[in-house]
Amino acid sequence: MSKIRIGIVGYGNIGRGVEKAVLAAPDMELRAIFTRRDPATILTAAAPVLTLDDAGTMYDEIDVMLMCGGSATDLVVQGPRFAALFNIVDSYDTHAKIPEYMASIDEAAKYTTAIISAGWDPGLFSMMRVLSSSALPDGESYTFWGRGVSQGHSDAIRHVEGVRDAIQYTVPIDGAVDAVRSGTRPQLQARDKHLRECYVVAEDGSDKQVIAETIKAMPDYFAAYDTSVTFINEETLKSNHSGMPHGGFVIHSGATGDNGHVIEFSLKLDSNPEFTGSVMVSYARAAFRMAAEGLYGAKTVLDVPLAYLSCKDRDTLIKELL
Repeated sequence: MSKIRIGIVGYGNIGRGVEKAVLAAPDMELRAIFTRRDPATILTAAAPVLTLDDAGTMYDEIDVMLMCGGSATDLVVQGPRFAALFNIVDSYDTHAKIPEYMASIDEAAKYTTAIISAGWDPGLFSMMRVLSSSALPDGESYTFWGRGVSQGHSDAIRHVEGVRDAIQYTVPIDGAVDAVRSGTRPQLQARDKHLRECYVVAEDGSDKQVIAETIKAMPDYFAAYDTSVTFINEETLKSNHSGMPHGGFVIHSGATGDNGHVIEFSLKLDSNPEFTGSVMVSYARAAFRMAAEGLYGAKTVLDVPLAYLSCKDRDTLIKELL
């Protein structure tokens, strides 16, 4: 049986996580990695490294392209461009703009299958919110993230003028978590549930006050939260903030008649990008199968049958896991 031929666009943290997951998949092979950097500077990759412009010449050599750029500036441009030529999977994570982004992908993916926002949130957590609210419609769902590194938010900070490097931690507020777990269904705004901690290395001569104000006012990322911005040097960033842990939980509190119920799904991740990459690779399998059935256009994790994610056949899944 021939293997699913995979391409990777972007060779940052998520790209390297995807690479590991593809190499571990028995039904996949990594054909090429595409980057906007000089390919000659990337010496550790497990497949040929080419420029982004080279991708257009390989549309018949790659079954699914995994898009590993950031949501803030990369995917909004690269997603529609590549969806016009390839089946794609991405982890677009700007929740408020998903409908707008999905429409742009759907317009481009006339003869391809494009699965967007396939990470753990949006992604696996999205599925749990739907499952929980469907099982307990008389209820309320709450999502908490962290404490951990948000790749999308960190990437957004790094695009602020005057920022050399940065990392951002999302921190759940304990009192809010306890209130939700009690089953009382508290009314919580974004600011009530999380803090955002930003650690920033500024360019020499940049105005740190302007940088901090720009970060705190950033819509869709920080404006709705209590956000702290701490300036540190590059050495401190590398020594104290080089890991990429994350996690979180979805809690649904609901009732059936006079009885209350709480559903909780949680993740604790040593490596956010490696786990995200593994989720994306499972959806690459689904994109390949759906494309073979002519199910073209933009899709989300809510549109994909669970069995399409596994390298096991349907009968085996039913026997072993149902």
